Amino acid sequence: RTFEMDPLNGMDLSTFQSQVLWALIVGIILAFILGFGMGANDVSNAFGTSVGSKAVTIVQAYILATIFETLGAILVGYSVTDTMRKSVVDVSIYNDTPKELLLGQVATLGGCSAWLIIATIFSLPVSTTHALVGATLGFTLLLRGFEGVIWSKIIQIVISWVVSPLLSGSISSVLYIIVDHLVLRRENPLEWGLMLLPVFYFICLALNAFMILFEGSPLLHFNELSWWVCILISLAIGTVAALVIQFIVKPRLRVKLSPANTVDSLDTKKTAWDDPEVGGASEQQQKPVVNIPQPTGCLGFIKRILPDRSRVEDEKTLQLFITLQLFTACYAGFAHGANDVSNAIAPLTALVALYKGDFDQTEGTPIYVLLFGVFAICVGLWCLGHKVIRTVGTHMSAVTPASGFCIEFGAAMTGLIASKLGLPISTTHCLVGSVVAVGSIKAGDGVKWGIFRNIAISWLVTVPGAGLISAGIMALLRFAL
Repeated sequence: RTFEMDPLNGMDLSTFQSQVLWALIVGIILAFILGFGMGANDVSNAFGTSVGSKAVTIVQAYILATIFETLGAILVGYSVTDTMRKSVVDVSIYNDTPKELLLGQVATLGGCSAWLIIATIFSLPVSTTHALVGATLGFTLLLRGFEGVIWSKIIQIVISWVVSPLLSGSISSVLYIIVDHLVLRRENPLEWGLMLLPVFYFICLALNAFMILFEGSPLLHFNELSWWVCILISLAIGTVAALVIQFIVKPRLRVKLSPANTVDSLDTKKTAWDDPEVGGASEQQQKPVVNIPQPTGCLGFIKRILPDRSRVEDEKTLQLFITLQLFTACYAGFAHGANDVSNAIAPLTALVALYKGDFDQTEGTPIYVLLFGVFAICVGLWCLGHKVIRTVGTHMSAVTPASGFCIEFGAAMTGLIASKLGLPISTTHCLVGSVVAVGSIKAGDGVKWGIFRNIAISWLVTVPGAGLISAGIMALLRFAL
């Protein structure tokens, strides 16, 4: 239903646009601030573990984030945008007052961006998804009360906030236990790691390819592919990757990690897991892996399943996982772009649609809006991303390339599954859930629970905090109606 089909008080579209042009301009500015704050906060979470484990430098993390956040938003992120801008509140209640809905999007952008900037100043990793939901509810509760709020969708989103860290943490911890049994606790972990490296790459790339292709981007016509075609293409991609690792990468790694080539670098290179400040073990503390007999019974079975917390990991084997974590870092960036970038630009997408007269918002998300959101996010990442990276990457738990690979894979897989289902989950919750789960069971120091407590408190106050700011902005904007 366009503006021409339902004129408001005899006003035509051009007159309406002239009256709300200022709101569109303000909304665009606030959307940029929101993306800036999100880049400094959420994206920093996604790449924090990679920087903390020394798999990538901070500059390399910025470059990878720029590339893969963009790809994730364009190829997968369209479905989440529709959920955030249409399913939280029934926009039809504003059919007769489109100006209210337009100003409501401005209030949403203002409330969310203000909350993200406040959180970033205090180095608190918060959820943009939470802030957007809270800000959306804030303005509509002020204007219409509980009318139009789609509570079933709100409940679904709230449940996903709890389920997402649990699911992500479960995937990551199970994967880490598998890696521990197959590689890390072996008598010759480096050889086992080299042998299984093609398998790890096959699984990661095949799953990632399937998540991209199945019901994928209409822009690239991926949505026209049948499920079995997606499976065949994904298996082919995984197979090619495994062959490349087996016959090209493995021989080079074997030479690079041989004793003659690694002794000097191991003596001089300081890494995240041997830094006392992040709870790792120093070189003087390293010792051969000793298999200690475990008791009989249920307790003994559990102890045999879980990693030995007193074990010091073989450093050359951990270096082997750096190559795999380089991929999972990109994977995490893609998943973040697929979910959170779309969340951030959802109010701006609605704002543009309303300005154009599409009050039912039947049109899809314009590609230029997605790109604008990515650009703002990347600017924030490059300017302030270092502030929050340390919280997840080093302060909460010591991260090695092996544990970092499992953390990022579990968080990214959970994010991509949620994107396919149209659930705007929190990537921050996924990543923190994985860090806590893996940090609780892996060898070495565990989780610094005081830092996790502060993060959990920031999660609880995000929805009401952003909602109150949004409602306050909307109260001021009502004078413009």
